[in-house]
Amino acid sequence: MTLSLTVNGKTHQVTSEPDTPLIYVLRDELGLKGTKLGCGLEQCGACAVLVDGKAVLSCVSAVEAFDRKEITTIEGIADSELGRCVQDAFVETSAAQCGYCTAGLVVATTALLSHNSKPDKDDITEALTPHLCRCGSHPRVLRAVKRASER
Repeated sequence: MTLSLTVNGKTHQVTSEPDTPLIYVLRDELGLKGTKLGCGLEQCGACAVLVDGKAVLSCVSAVEAFDRKEITTIEGIADSELGRCVQDAFVETSAAQCGYCTAGLVVATTALLSHNSKPDKDDITEALTPHLCRCGSHPRVLRAVKRASER
């Protein structure tokens, strides 16, 4: 079965089995390694991508659910002014230590700010709840989200 995926503005015909998790298609078939596989159970957020502008965890969701949807991975985030702003805020606040969770956090922040340009602390907490950071840089992540929202 051939599926049509639009990823980072480019349309790709993929031939993976329809029940293959999206993350494997992104990483293995399309060569987009920025989206990380952490837990594989939708519990850490490292695998987040934007799907039609919303943050979606890609590690267990079947690729067939994304046929003809607009997918943006961390590699495509900087193609928008908002995405560049979020990435800059993460760099400026040193919001990443090991960096494994960073792509998912940047994706989640971009999704949040695209729908709510002035989130309060509760909005930020809710948007980042699916994301784990084991390095302890969470306070800097919160500062990065705040900084990006102020721009």
